[in-house]
Amino acid sequence: SMRSSAGRQMMGLARLLVLSVLTFTLCMAGADLRRKKRDWEWKFFFVTEEADFPQKIGKLSSNKSNANTIYVIEGEGANTIFEVNQHGDLNVNKKLDRETKSEYKLKAQLIDKTTKEVVDGQEDFVIRVNDINDNFPVFPTIYKGSVDERSPKGTKVLTVTATDADDPTTGNGKVGYMLKNGTDLFDIDPQGVIRTKVDALDREKQNMYLIVVEAKDMPGFQAGNIANTTVTINVADINDNMALHKIRLLTKDQQKDFEIGVMEIEDKDEEQNKDPSFTMDSGVSRIFEVVTNQRKDGVLILKEALDYETKSKHTFVVYMREDTLRSPADNQGEASRTQVEVVVNVLDVNEPPVFTQQMYNFSLREDARIGTRVGKVSARDPDTAQYDIRYMINDRNCPVVIDWKTGDMKLQKELDREHVRSHPFHVIAEEITPEGLGLKSHVIVNLEVLDVNDNRPELFIYKDLFVCENDRPGTMIGMVSATDRDDHKHAFSFSLAQPSANFSLVDNKDNTANISVLQGGFEADGLHHYMLMVMVVDGGSPQLSSNTTVFIPVCKCGENRESRYCRPAKVGASVSFHALIAIILCILTILVIVILIVLRKRYQKEALVTLGKNSGEIHEQLVTYDEEGGGEMDTNGYDVSVLTSARNDGSFVPIPAMYAVVKKPTAARGDMAAMIDVKKDEADHDRDGYPYDTLHIYGYEGPESLAGSLSSLETSSDDSNLDYDFLNDWGPRFKTLAQLYGVDSLDDGYLY
Repeated sequence: SMRSSAGRQMMGLARLLVLSVLTFTLCMAGADLRRKKRDWEWKFFFVTEEADFPQKIGKLSSNKSNANTIYVIEGEGANTIFEVNQHGDLNVNKKLDRETKSEYKLKAQLIDKTTKEVVDGQEDFVIRVNDINDNFPVFPTIYKGSVDERSPKGTKVLTVTATDADDPTTGNGKVGYMLKNGTDLFDIDPQGVIRTKVDALDREKQNMYLIVVEAKDMPGFQAGNIANTTVTINVADINDNMALHKIRLLTKDQQKDFEIGVMEIEDKDEEQNKDPSFTMDSGVSRIFEVVTNQRKDGVLILKEALDYETKSKHTFVVYMREDTLRSPADNQGEASRTQVEVVVNVLDVNEPPVFTQQMYNFSLREDARIGTRVGKVSARDPDTAQYDIRYMINDRNCPVVIDWKTGDMKLQKELDREHVRSHPFHVIAEEITPEGLGLKSHVIVNLEVLDVNDNRPELFIYKDLFVCENDRPGTMIGMVSATDRDDHKHAFSFSLAQPSANFSLVDNKDNTANISVLQGGFEADGLHHYMLMVMVVDGGSPQLSSNTTVFIPVCKCGENRESRYCRPAKVGASVSFHALIAIILCILTILVIVILIVLRKRYQKEALVTLGKNSGEIHEQLVTYDEEGGGEMDTNGYDVSVLTSARNDGSFVPIPAMYAVVKKPTAARGDMAAMIDVKKDEADHDRDGYPYDTLHIYGYEGPESLAGSLSSLETSSDDSNLDYDFLNDWGPRFKTLAQLYGVDSLDDGYLY
């Protein structure tokens, strides 16, 4: 006891000594720091948010301050939110909100009022806004959760979270949670996690809970801000109820429908958790089957047709179970309702004939003669009446004919396997009743045509077959093979039908043969080609053969048998009599069409010439006359004195014709080239002038003619005032001229 007391005293002295040393060290360090520190004596200021203003929050202090110095601040909120007087008192001039800004950084300096010089340099300081509990907790969203029924105790349902804008380092910003209802079923922890408190949630009793969650800041204190939210918790269904039949006995009268009836199922679970499966005795499972529909009810269907004559009533039990049922089931006491007795009464109906087979298959050789028996089909009336049956085939193209009484079938058309390999057709069976014909049914019959070796093999040549001048004996110049339309196993043999002195044929025993040079010495300028007769024998029974002539041209070749020049071989071609007749008819038809086209064009040309001659007869005569140069022989065709008298008739005053307004050069002999140049220049530059087509005909007429000039270009009169109707009295020869100079023509404003 004394030792322990002395020990405690020693420990106390040691602690006192250590504290003394530390105190001395700190004092020395503080003295050193004071020697190095600036003359400012502040660093932080504090102000409470939402406090009244103006309010003094502190004082700036410098040991260099005197009556001739002032304090100046700058930075965030300087001289607006915060102000300082010449004594260094720091004031706030408005309410502050910490959630908007929690601190302000400023700088202070001491300057001389007179010189404005800095007495004490800038020093940073911070004004911090103290938080008050002025914000409520906030739930950012609406919460919904789900939990399976019968979930274990402590199962997590969901997590709720509320936020508070106050300082989280203080109780103002911390949030606690509490349930306002449902505390017997659910619980919530400080982090907002909601869990189950029981393991007996039952969706069939209650499938949804509305839980009010309270969020409160300053947890642990009665004071504080509160916010509430309602959380929806859905109880999800599981398969914990047995599916039960609503009825104990199902009786149906059945004829021939596919679906017999529906066995409705009662299950308290949701549809997605219904999982019933149905079984029945093996004796009836081959006839009936139970499947589920969209509502998960049992649908009894037929797997095969029922026969009233065989069995008129079917009685059996359908059992139901669920593989995903959670045991023990909530309705365990109703297990007896998981089975139902079914009675199906078969009703008699008039049924069509039934064939002894669902499909008949027969076969015949393709060389079978007409009348050969194919086979027999048979059908019966399944009803008690047992009516007679008649048979028929409605396909006109069918190669088979059937006996309507017995169902025996015979061949009525020749068969060709290479054309049609099989002939499927329908045989119809129809009841013969006292009232007439009854019900019908049909069956598919397939007649397969068996192959017979009736096609000769055909030779096939690989690539181009030719021989070069420089080919040596033993050189292979080509390969041949064969094809056959028959279906037997192809085993062709090859040989030469006629011996050859120049080539040899070697059978490769693989349905090919090689053609090789037997002896060389070929000349491309000599014989153009060689012929080789190849015989092919097939492997059928009986064996058939064919002979084919192979033409082998002689070519001038380079190295590696490169064909450079081959003179074409003469190939004989034969044309049948019918093809020759068709060719001749085509040639005659084309010839007749050509002749008709030529005659039509000639007729059209003559018609145009005939029509044009009457309208231009006098005009052409005048053109010829104009170019005569005044020959007196022209008077034999016309009485030019009449023209002269008509022109010199004083019954009218000549006025310039329309063509007279066209400018023309002075008529002078030998000046034709100049006139042509002038007219050409006018045609090139005067786009609005009349077409200059026949002016050269009437511009210069023969002055030696007794009739004088007939051109309107020689007169200065206007044709619009002249009457040329007198030309109609001169006879048919002047009819066209009267039309040209008549009133109708002049009214149009153009002379045609």
